[in-house]
Amino acid sequence: MSRILNHRVRASLKKPSWSPIDKRAVAFSIYTGRSLLLHKPAPNHIPRRKYGMLVARAVRGMLKIRYLILGGAVGGGMTLNKKYAEWKDGLPDMGWLNELLPDNDQWDKFTTTLISAKDKIGDQLQIDPRLRDAGLARAAELREWLAQRYEDAVAAAAVNNTTNEMEPAPKIVNNLQSKPAPATASSRSPGEEAAAYEKRIHSLQEEVLSLQARYQRELQRLEQENRELRQQNMLLRQGRQPPTKKMKRSLIDMYSAVLDELAGWEAGEAGRLPRVVVVGDQSAGKTSVLEMIAQARIFPRGAGEMCTRAPVKVTLSEGPYHVAQFRDSSREFDLNKESDLADLRKEVEMRMRNSVRGGRTVSTEVIAMSVRGPGLPRMVLVDLPGVISTQTVDMAADTREAIKQMTKQYMDNPNAIILCIQDGSVDAERSNVTDLVASCDPQGKRTIFVLTKVDLAEENLANPNRIRRILEGKLFPMKALGYYAVVTGRSRKDDSIQSIREYEERFFRSSKLFKEGLVSAAQVTTRNLAMGVADCFWRMVRDSVEQQADAFKAMRFNLETEWKNTFPRQRELDRDELFERARAELLDQSAELSAVPAAAWEQRLHNALWASTAERIFSGIYLPSAAQAHDDVDKFNTAVDIKLREWAESELARQSIEAGREALREEFAELLARSTETDPVYEPVKKAAVEEALSRHQWEERAQDVLRVLQVNALQDRCVRSRAEWDAAVALMDTALRERLQAVENDLKTLTGPSFRDRWLRWQYTSEEQSRRAEVRAELEKLGTNRPALSYDEIVAVRDNLRRRGVEVDNEYIRETWRPVYLRNFLQRAQARARDCKKSYYLYSQQNGQEKECCEVVMFWRVQAALRTTANALRQQIANREAARLDRDLREVLDEMSADPELKKKLLSGRRVELAEELKRVRQVQEKLEEFIEALNKEK
Repeated sequence: MSRILNHRVRASLKKPSWSPIDKRAVAFSIYTGRSLLLHKPAPNHIPRRKYGMLVARAVRGMLKIRYLILGGAVGGGMTLNKKYAEWKDGLPDMGWLNELLPDNDQWDKFTTTLISAKDKIGDQLQIDPRLRDAGLARAAELREWLAQRYEDAVAAAAVNNTTNEMEPAPKIVNNLQSKPAPATASSRSPGEEAAAYEKRIHSLQEEVLSLQARYQRELQRLEQENRELRQQNMLLRQGRQPPTKKMKRSLIDMYSAVLDELAGWEAGEAGRLPRVVVVGDQSAGKTSVLEMIAQARIFPRGAGEMCTRAPVKVTLSEGPYHVAQFRDSSREFDLNKESDLADLRKEVEMRMRNSVRGGRTVSTEVIAMSVRGPGLPRMVLVDLPGVISTQTVDMAADTREAIKQMTKQYMDNPNAIILCIQDGSVDAERSNVTDLVASCDPQGKRTIFVLTKVDLAEENLANPNRIRRILEGKLFPMKALGYYAVVTGRSRKDDSIQSIREYEERFFRSSKLFKEGLVSAAQVTTRNLAMGVADCFWRMVRDSVEQQADAFKAMRFNLETEWKNTFPRQRELDRDELFERARAELLDQSAELSAVPAAAWEQRLHNALWASTAERIFSGIYLPSAAQAHDDVDKFNTAVDIKLREWAESELARQSIEAGREALREEFAELLARSTETDPVYEPVKKAAVEEALSRHQWEERAQDVLRVLQVNALQDRCVRSRAEWDAAVALMDTALRERLQAVENDLKTLTGPSFRDRWLRWQYTSEEQSRRAEVRAELEKLGTNRPALSYDEIVAVRDNLRRRGVEVDNEYIRETWRPVYLRNFLQRAQARARDCKKSYYLYSQQNGQEKECCEVVMFWRVQAALRTTANALRQQIANREAARLDRDLREVLDEMSADPELKKKLLSGRRVELAEELKRVRQVQEKLEEFIEALNKEK
């Protein structure tokens, strides 16, 4: 087709009567079917060209429909991800679109067919004007939507035909010829044909639009899910929990969320939000009243002992199912199943017992739970431990006072509704809670009095009018908004809530006191009590919530002002954000362990090995061997061989592991010290995490066996191979002797006091004990200090000489003084031998290692070779295994620290952290309050 069109364009452009503008217009009209020269008829008009223009218009109409279908199907299919391939299975087979345009041979046949069809049909293809106007009105809307897509498709086809002129077009089947006309087409009128054609076009268009809209909606949904999954994955990689999906919540759930934010923050304005506080004497029926309101036996029972040991906040709300759930748990307990009820009671009991650790009887830690169900009133109740008059021996000493203070703290909230529970079966004079309630709410503006166990009261009391006086507020000295009488059971723990409710209603219907109208019907049954408390609760909430929101807004402004003035150029990072930053910085520094050069590692490990083994080498090998040999070189070498092997087989590998751990600790400390841009507030966290990770880190067990084999083989070699190694051994020996000699001289100075020079120039004085030691030292030096031990005769001689000068000492005293004196002389002589041996390597090499004068240098060379081999092996173990294992231990420690709020609070402290924490909490409470107020106003 492209060849034919190009040929015709070139043929038309060869006409001399056409200008260049006219030539371009003809080419454009052939490609697009739009004529730009309608105002200027072409001279020498040829009928064949007229047919060609008709064919081009017909092809344009067919291409318009197919580009529409192609744009809808391909545009929707290409945008879907491969991940969602199942949607492609539902697509219709659109393979025929690949064979839409004919090739050159088929184009000639197709053109001839169209021309012959035109001659046969004639003017029957003309559309009725009325149908045309109706179709144009409907197609106008579609044309605006498809204009851009159609133009893009036409432009793409034109560009493709221009750039691929030399390439053969793909083989395309003529779909118009392959579909025979209906048998009844000849009998249809032109209007019916046009209407059927228009209807078919419209149906195809609607189908394409519907399919594309469907794919567009699905694509948007899948893209949204993909974004949420990427966000959750990022949060999980950072060790943070992804936020729960925000769902529409009820008013009471939103209000309960505000109270949860204020848990443990009961000071000042924070504890002034309304709630229903259930108070009463022990075993007065507080828990039973709450269960009747919640319509489920959700609390554990106890036979005469204290069951409520901590405040229990219960959020009641309506819902389709009767379920309970703890604030910090995702499990829902089905309250219609006895097994779930038993599990719920066990969970409550376990949480209460966990809250009273450390020998306490009661706790201020709040246990928060929510109960939803059909017909439940919407309110928040706090069940407190019962007030006691006498504490038993198994209670803590401050139990009675702790319960009273806790109860008073909750009741002192001016917006708290006090639900005062009084046992009707006991004498009113035995009540402890009424006086406490009267002291907190003397006017009774927020107190509701509830008399329980009325059935027992009516049965046992000789004067039933006493109950009437209580419900009229004439017996107790306290005042209340309302008085209620309820029956919460028959002292049988297996009774269901429904059976108790039926028993309560039967009792009030048959009771003489209540049947005679002495008490209002609205004052009886837990149903009326629940409705009355809920109405009072919501009135209190509506009256006070705006004021509380303003208080938190002012608190937030004050805190933000303090932050701007105190920390003007720092971000408000709370404790969790600071910990995450410290965690990331510490893990980055841990990764730098692998970048430490091998030479630096080996030098650090060698120093750590020498520091941990120097004492053992001197005290366990060198000095005993020298003392045992008495200047006999062969005995010295034999003793050294035996002791070095024993040391390598028993202790050296373990000491090497400890040295490797110490080197890791030092390298970590230097990495932390080199980070100059770190925030000082991170340092306690990083230091604690590194210390804990290093204490947990255990070297692989097989590493010790590998080190032992390497060390034994290294110590067996006695031949120094080069002058550099000889000089290094002499330097090690000289340094070690100098350090040891300095330590011995310090010990001697401590024993015998300052020298003559120090006494005169520095005004230092000697004690009596130091003077005695100095006398003993002077006497011992007269004997000579070349032997490691004194004989008995020598000790006796020294003691006699000292006695003549008036110094009384015993034999052990002399031996204690002799040892540092001998060591000082021995180390001085060893230093002299080391200096002499420094120039003896030539003699040593000429004798093939048989030179005996410098056997001490050979011993230090063997030790140095063993330490060098050990340092190299430890460095490889650190690089290959231990650094990665330490990093894993560090991550585990950081994860544990992240889950421990108390530890984070201890490590991340200071006014900056505390102020950021307060700001975070105030903002959260304010946002939740504003959200609740907005929902509350909508409900009004």
